[in-house]
Amino acid sequence: MDGKQKPPSSSDSTTSPSSSSPSTLFDARCAYCGEAGLEVRRVTRHFGRNEHLLLIENIPLYHCPHCAADYFSAQTMHEIERIKSQRLTLAVPRSVPIAEFRS
Repeated sequence: MDGKQKPPSSSDSTTSPSSSSPSTLFDARCAYCGEAGLEVRRVTRHFGRNEHLLLIENIPLYHCPHCAADYFSAQTMHEIERIKSQRLTLAVPRSVPIAEFRS
């Protein structure tokens, strides 16, 4: 990526691919390499740990097929922060199975 760094998203989050296929924005250009053809993928991210864990699903993520950059728009980042700040009213509790990897 020509030495450019990707914008920070969140140090305590991870990305999981979504089951939906990406859509291509043919006229949109990558913020890093400038090439056209950005894809919008829907991802799930988790924030926090233990009793403070929050999963946000279906987040639009820009992906460049040319330089492999992945990033969120400023609007998306603001919405993520809004959801995090209102987690008690917006989040729906779910029970999920958790496994630990052991080598």
